[in-house]
Amino acid sequence: MFRLDQILAPDRLAARALDRLQPIAALGARWYVGWQFWKSGWIKLNSWDSTIYLFENEYHTPLLSPHVAAVAGTFGELFFPSLLALGIVSRLGAIGLFAVNAMAVISYANVLLAEGFEAALAQHILWGSILIYLMIYGPGKLSLDHCLTRPANA
Repeated sequence: MFRLDQILAPDRLAARALDRLQPIAALGARWYVGWQFWKSGWIKLNSWDSTIYLFENEYHTPLLSPHVAAVAGTFGELFFPSLLALGIVSRLGAIGLFAVNAMAVISYANVLLAEGFEAALAQHILWGSILIYLMIYGPGKLSLDHCLTRPANA
């Protein structure tokens, strides 16, 4: 047993040091992925004619008319990142943004799955992975969710 403790000691030391970085890592993940979608939503909102054109001619959103898809997509790209940035109802924000991300891949699959666009698809996979992490592990201690749910005497 002594040898096992010696072997595991460096890992335990690293875990103690790195555990302190979890709140900052979660905050960084929330802000990074949220910023990517918020920028896209802001561009859509400020170039509405172009947005409508893209949804009518480029994106192939299933089940929704181009106009409804444009409004829903723009709303999702602005609303859900705001939840993540503030750390309020963060898991719902991550779920919503994951749905926006998935719909973007589905709607633009003819481009994202084409040869030469592997990096663009990889970005969506990265964002989806970060969002899955946030859904499962939550927003971390540097969030309004954490402040509002921890016991008063903690």
